[in-house]
Amino acid sequence: MSKEKSKKDRIIGKHVWANLYDIDKKYLNSKSRLKLLIKKAVKESGATLHEIVSWKFGGKKGGVSVIALVLESHFAIHTWKEYKYATVDIYTCGDKANPEKALEIIVTELKPKKIKKGKIERSM
Repeated sequence: MSKEKSKKDRIIGKHVWANLYDIDKKYLNSKSRLKLLIKKAVKESGATLHEIVSWKFGGKKGGVSVIALVLESHFAIHTWKEYKYATVDIYTCGDKANPEKALEIIVTELKPKKIKKGKIERSM
């Protein structure tokens, strides 16, 4: 295999995402619970937390966004209370972190009744 081919096919990052339907209602509008969940997913996936931010939006019908910047890239959860719905986006660079493990932790905790998820490996 030539150096050019091996460089081209090298995986740079792993990206997983999910749409979670009918999630556990205790998480729908709770910044504190979602921040703890993201921190747990970051730690257990082997990523390194740099900073975490969260905010509520949309008033009584709104939801919560939590984004963790990790040295490897990012983890994000966004909830919509009125739909009992959440999206999860996890992207990591390098081989240290396991984004699929992080998604598994989040899904286990949020207990969705239906999941639609995807995965892509980013390569050069």
